[in-house]
Amino acid sequence: MLSPKDFIEDAIQKIKDQIGDEKAIIALSGGVDSSVCSVLVQEAIGDNLTAVFVDHGLLREGEVEQVTNTFKDRLNFKFVDASDEFMDQLAGVEDPEEKRKIIGRVFIEVFEREAIKSGAKFLVQGTIAPDWIETKGEIKSHHNLALPSGMELELCEPIRDLYKDEVREIGDELGLPATTVYRQPFPGPGLGVRVVGDLTRENVEICRKANKIVCDEIEAAGIDKDVWQYFAVLTDTKVTGVKGDQRDFGYLVIVRVVNSIDAMTASVAELPWEVVQTISKRITSEISEVTHVALSISDKPPATIEFC
Repeated sequence: MLSPKDFIEDAIQKIKDQIGDEKAIIALSGGVDSSVCSVLVQEAIGDNLTAVFVDHGLLREGEVEQVTNTFKDRLNFKFVDASDEFMDQLAGVEDPEEKRKIIGRVFIEVFEREAIKSGAKFLVQGTIAPDWIETKGEIKSHHNLALPSGMELELCEPIRDLYKDEVREIGDELGLPATTVYRQPFPGPGLGVRVVGDLTRENVEICRKANKIVCDEIEAAGIDKDVWQYFAVLTDTKVTGVKGDQRDFGYLVIVRVVNSIDAMTASVAELPWEVVQTISKRITSEISEVTHVALSISDKPPATIEFC
């Protein structure tokens, strides 16, 4: 790989050569991949880039506000609330691959509409190497590769040959804030790949609350910098529980915490037992629909980092 500085110079020139004087939009999520792409493309084409942040209804708690506040004054930024459109299309769909493909398709439909408004001819995406490697190997489809036929926008993928650790090096070189460069990875389909089974608004909200508890406790324990990714998964399994003096029948939530360098492989992180216990007690006491919490202990491979 080129040095970060040389990569940036080379990437900017390639973007100029590809896009020229045309306009482009970028799928900005606030993660390091799309943020690095935003800065690279802005350096290359300036105000001809529009950064579009879409709320698909599957974001983490507080994420809309966080991303908006970070980028609204730094880029040509546009927020689009398409949550109803996504959730309506996903209603009743349980198959993980079908969910990913629907999310990818609706993403592109939203961006194509925004492209017409802005006159953009190019769609910039933060695709990185693990995305297309896993899609090509039929491990799972990534939302930014599940493109419909007949797409009217031309793709620009400036970092598609990089791995996550390399993208972070580029982000550091570009001067992006550490909170963005080292932000915990979050999949494009969001909580859609962390809810097993039907994606109802109720189930997404349960997962969102459980995920917030996991994040709060790991960060409160001061170990968030020591692990790659940490989150909650809402399964479609219901188990018997006891709340108060009454029998209950609620959902099983799984907590997953892993370490990785490039997302191609991952190992389960060892957590202080008191942190695990606190997470379990909070989830079962604060989320009435949940009766049981389990800890995922499978590395990648044979498992993937996400559940769906």
